[in-house]
Amino acid sequence: MALSTQSHLFRKVQLVAIATLLGVSAYGQQIDETYNQKIKEYTTDKRFLPNSVLNLTDDPKIPSPLKHFGQIIGTPGILHRTPEIYAYYQKLAQTSPNITMQQVSTSEEGRPIQLVAIGSEDAMKRLDHYKKQLALLADPRKVGNQDIEKILGDTKLVYYLNGGLHSPEMGSPEMLMELAYRLVTSQSPEIKTIRDNIIVIINPVSEPDGWDKQVDWYFRYTKNRKDYDDGFPKSPPYWGKYTYHDNNRDGLQVSQALTKALFKIFYDWHPTVSLDLHESVPLLYISTGTGPYNETIDPVTIGEWQTMANHDITTLAAQGIPGVFTWAFYDGWYPGYALWISNNHNAIGRFYETFGNAGANTYLRDLADQKYAGDAVTSKEWYRPDPATEKVYWSYRNNINYMQAGVLASLSYGATNSRMLLKNFYQKGLNNIKKGTEETPRAFVIPKNQRDPVMAAYLVNQLRAQAIEVHKAESGKNQGDYVVLLNQPYRNLAVSLLTKQNYPKEAKFPPYDDIAWTLGYLYGVDVKAEDSVKYATNDLKLISDDVKYGGKIDGDGTSYVLNYKGQNNVLPAMLWAKTQNKQAKAIVLDAKTILAKDTLAAGAVVFKGLTADQSKKMADQFGLDLVATKENLAGKQHEISLPRVAIYHSWFNTQDEGWSRFTFEQRGIPYTSINKDHLKAGELRKKFDVILIPRMRGGVTNFIHEIDTKFGPLPYTKTAEFPSHGFPDATSDITGGPGFEGVEQLKKFVEAGGVLVTLDNSSLMVAEAGIARELDQASAPTLFHPGSIVTAKNRKPDSPIMYGFPETFPIFKGIAPILQTKKYNRDMMVMQYGTKPLKDEEEYKGAIMGMPDKKPMKEAAKAAPKKEDPYVLSGMVRNEQAIIGHGAIFNVPVGAGRVVAFTFDPLHRYLNHHDAPLLWNVLINWNHLEIPASTASTAESKSTNAGKVSGEE
Repeated sequence: MALSTQSHLFRKVQLVAIATLLGVSAYGQQIDETYNQKIKEYTTDKRFLPNSVLNLTDDPKIPSPLKHFGQIIGTPGILHRTPEIYAYYQKLAQTSPNITMQQVSTSEEGRPIQLVAIGSEDAMKRLDHYKKQLALLADPRKVGNQDIEKILGDTKLVYYLNGGLHSPEMGSPEMLMELAYRLVTSQSPEIKTIRDNIIVIINPVSEPDGWDKQVDWYFRYTKNRKDYDDGFPKSPPYWGKYTYHDNNRDGLQVSQALTKALFKIFYDWHPTVSLDLHESVPLLYISTGTGPYNETIDPVTIGEWQTMANHDITTLAAQGIPGVFTWAFYDGWYPGYALWISNNHNAIGRFYETFGNAGANTYLRDLADQKYAGDAVTSKEWYRPDPATEKVYWSYRNNINYMQAGVLASLSYGATNSRMLLKNFYQKGLNNIKKGTEETPRAFVIPKNQRDPVMAAYLVNQLRAQAIEVHKAESGKNQGDYVVLLNQPYRNLAVSLLTKQNYPKEAKFPPYDDIAWTLGYLYGVDVKAEDSVKYATNDLKLISDDVKYGGKIDGDGTSYVLNYKGQNNVLPAMLWAKTQNKQAKAIVLDAKTILAKDTLAAGAVVFKGLTADQSKKMADQFGLDLVATKENLAGKQHEISLPRVAIYHSWFNTQDEGWSRFTFEQRGIPYTSINKDHLKAGELRKKFDVILIPRMRGGVTNFIHEIDTKFGPLPYTKTAEFPSHGFPDATSDITGGPGFEGVEQLKKFVEAGGVLVTLDNSSLMVAEAGIARELDQASAPTLFHPGSIVTAKNRKPDSPIMYGFPETFPIFKGIAPILQTKKYNRDMMVMQYGTKPLKDEEEYKGAIMGMPDKKPMKEAAKAAPKKEDPYVLSGMVRNEQAIIGHGAIFNVPVGAGRVVAFTFDPLHRYLNHHDAPLLWNVLINWNHLEIPASTASTAESKSTNAGKVSGEE
């Protein structure tokens, strides 16, 4: 028997060898030998050539990339824009019954976001059936008493591949075209198993705007460059209209078009596994992460990460390719990445990092300084059994090979283990429901009485965007409350979003990104965890549509008073009112005011000049509760003069100014986008009242000089040859920065009465540039402050910047420089971190030499020491004592104007909406930012009016 088996195997090897010589596969298909030879030619080392990417079929009816484009995928110097990529998939769909393509969405700039589906002919006819089956498994409550094994037997696993998210990571949009051709044409057992057992869906270019800009950049500038590490910009200044690298940090906000498309794909298909294809790490990293893993992720998912990574590494090791590893990159904590759409919803989210050259060039790459988890990437470790050499001669095709071989390995695992993975998907939903039923908390309650009811409604809608069920109490004593019952399939995600994050201080490696995201804190919404459900079932109604809070008006009169508590929509309402009625005006009360039986804190707003209908429409549209009064409220006050606002951007770092622009547009706040050219042109004060400089990375040199002029001139302009450039801003040369001349013009703007607002790291830049010389960087070498939610203290409640905020409250802060003034300028600090004073502000109680002794006084009874609020509310800060007492916001007079310097970012990724009104306060009161006399906060003006301010605490 053994001899017979050996003979059979020998004969099979002979047949394969003969078939290969004849250019025919062992499965009766013609091999495209030209394609094979080109792959080998463009691969720089045979060790970089896994056999799974060879032997592409030469199909007589279905065009390969070579036949369609005239070159193979991975040809040096060849890239394709999105219309060409989509046209190729369309051609495949026209010539093969195994593939379809449909548009899912449209980008901000109008480009289609497409989805490709690949499977057996039978599967392609039953796609809607399989979608329904997967939706059934996603919610075990719908399965009921049905036979789960029968459902599993009639369900196909859907495996989702996401390409082109980060634009300079240029392998996946090209590789996926070759992969798609292979999947629809090959009759090899491995490919047939994939095609017959699972459905593969592909997002070819998930960021089409950025991809086309990047391709244009490559052809315009980088195609002819010979050295990768020469400092030249690898990508254009913009990818999407708003987001740059942070387009992979939008999974909690769901704010960008590409993110909404990813969520739509998930909810339509419920893919059991998703694989996001990235590039940055040599030579192929397969995600598992070092930990700590997200506290609420199901242990089943963690096991799946490990099993699938080990399978892929083993499969690639069997093909002899070096430089493949897992574990030592990323952590597994933050739930806001694209791949976490799957992890958050009981599926499996994974990612690859291959080694890319930001284009289709070949470079000699030096790996000597690359370390991950403390180890050199060239070291042999348990998680990297076959490392790369210190230098590699790396081609575009090498990258294509690695990525495609990895994807094929992972698809094979899904195809041969689909039943287990589907059952795990179902089981994780069951686990969530069981936890919500048996463990605490059992529910979250969002009470109807909120500081900003609009943000409570927004929170409900954001939870619903995550497919978390929310009910509303329609009757009973708690009528109007929102309730999240936790006996639901996404219970773990609800707990993750609504409770404190407990990042371990002892974590060995620094976190990969932010470590806290508790939405109640970030939105300024009171959320209560309940260990028992205190609502009758009949009182609760499941919310099926987005909710909206419409404000109401009490009282009678022609003046409309808002008890200001930092509501996000106040500035938009002011702007709207002015467009509706030229007579409309808003007045801010700068002192505590008595209105009937209620006390209005400083910052209350009085709207005048509106008709009754306009005021009702404003209250409803912007969710503002107003009191109508006939009284003319007296006391210290000022009329609002809305400013002309500019948002500044550099050309070397546009990440956060994109979020700023997006936030302004979402709030309906007009602005002008300006750059270095506008600074150098001068006369800024004639054009603007407020200039905002969002967070930028780098130091003062980057701020002044931006991209090195040795690379210039580098136009970023729209041309016939490069039509995607010049948006959302354009310049004839992105190099050089504003220079000292531009900085001097910015300083003149402030001295002439303008307000310069700086966020986070840009505050240090402006201080070091000499515009806000009173600010110095404070040394805190032991402080480690990754993105966490912490306590801040209002030091100047009389400052208009702090209107609407209580004595202490939460803010979001990440890693950023600490600034401070000399003690004699400490009045410039309007808000601080933590509640304790700095050491130099503590009261001195010792003897004073040179002063006459005073008569001893009887010691007053000691009051119980005040319990200090904890600094960290969610997340983790090491050595927090190094920051407590330091300034969070400074109000620095400069000439006739001032610099308002934030040492955190109140517009962080469109997430920390609770913090944003601190910035809106600056815009509302831009020409009234001097701190009133200390008696102002206690001064009261009285008015007799029957109206009542809604929501007074």
